Amino acid sequence: MLIPVILSGGSGTRLWPLSRKNLPKQFLPLVGDSTLFQQTVERARTLPDAASPVVVCSEDHRFLVAEQLQMLGISDATILLEPVARNTAPAIALAAMQAISRDPDATLLVLPADHLIGDTDSFTHAVHKALPLAAKGWLVTFGIRPDAPETGFGYIRRGESLSDDSYRVDAFVEKPDRATAEAYLKTDAYDWNSGMFMFQARRLLDELAQHAPAMHADITAAFESAHADLDFVRIDKDAFGKVPEDSIDYAVMEKTTRAAVVPVSCDWSDIGSWAALWAASERDVDGNRLEGDVLALDSQNCYVRGSDRRMVALLGVHDLVVVDTPDAVLVATRDHVQDVKKIVDQLKAANRPEHLFHRKVYRPWGSYDSIDMGDRFQVKRITVKPGASLSLQKHHHRAEHWIVVSGTAEVTRDDDVFLVSENQSTYLPLGAVHRLRNPGKVSLELIEVQSGSYLGEDDIVRMEDVYGRA
Repeated sequence: MLIPVILSGGSGTRLWPLSRKNLPKQFLPLVGDSTLFQQTVERARTLPDAASPVVVCSEDHRFLVAEQLQMLGISDATILLEPVARNTAPAIALAAMQAISRDPDATLLVLPADHLIGDTDSFTHAVHKALPLAAKGWLVTFGIRPDAPETGFGYIRRGESLSDDSYRVDAFVEKPDRATAEAYLKTDAYDWNSGMFMFQARRLLDELAQHAPAMHADITAAFESAHADLDFVRIDKDAFGKVPEDSIDYAVMEKTTRAAVVPVSCDWSDIGSWAALWAASERDVDGNRLEGDVLALDSQNCYVRGSDRRMVALLGVHDLVVVDTPDAVLVATRDHVQDVKKIVDQLKAANRPEHLFHRKVYRPWGSYDSIDMGDRFQVKRITVKPGASLSLQKHHHRAEHWIVVSGTAEVTRDDDVFLVSENQSTYLPLGAVHRLRNPGKVSLELIEVQSGSYLGEDDIVRMEDVYGRA
């Protein structure tokens, strides 16, 4: 059984302000109409004999993953929830243990959820070349044939030939400087390290036990404490918190004597920066990639992503990245976008929310958009999916007014349950136990006006919640 493992735990900070912790780049439609995560899942399930995927993701993203799989018509995926981030080695080991519970002889195809592959046929061909190697006990990595002296990737040096344009790995090499990368390109013996792998699940765990026995023991204990929660497999937080943090490269691949590489040219990109996204996108005759309501005059080689709220105009500029969101705007030269993470770090240090959330925040029941805020008040536009319900809850520090814009709301307020229709409103006093539900077949939209001494999202005391949130 070939089981795709989709690693979806990244935060995508280098694509801020579009990518943020609660909605990172893998769940965004950056190239095409579907998200990078959906494209990865679709690419994997088109492989012959591929089984349903195992997705490893953060607890914070569990409903995003479930919804995006549902949009693809996939209902049999296994979704493993990481309570804390521990890098790729623990994530892959968890997936291997889960796969073995389905098939003791399972082979894993490990794919990061945030990569773009333009040439699917070449990728599929490389997977077929890797299968017999994995069956013989090799731990296979896919090396991307370099077409430029890239300094942002690690490299793989090929060793002796094994079969059918596949090789023993001679060495994994850290990100080089420019001169070294140019030398690698001339030798034709190096490939970019893509972070994609294929190996037998049991063989991977055996290698992990040999080279990182403490990690293997801790992951085994954490997996054995896992339990089902709705459509997810939840890993115990205390147990998983003891697991050392490490990548699969450092924990296993650089130590094993059975590492192989299959080189592939498949129009691959890790979309690791706005410059990389510009390079991977179709551009106009001036070299610009313009999305949204954008007007560019006498401007060349720019990436501009406008919001749906206002026009962005460029005049007489070149090599810029401009990303407009409702609560933040990024303007940078393309050769400086690798440093966007420094902005995110400053936002974290200042305890500002812009690195965590967009103004519009998605929830399993729908979404809310914080449209205005001031001293002791906040205004939100709330959208509730048909049939969906918020938790039964109360607040210690705020009261709320609800005005229905469209649809019909079923409101629970203490002991009363009643309907509020379009153009009607209701009041929820401080401390009232309340719930909002959409009993209809169309989306419910309402305006919520909060007032009180504290308006943070952590002032929610949940009594009941169908989504299992505390």
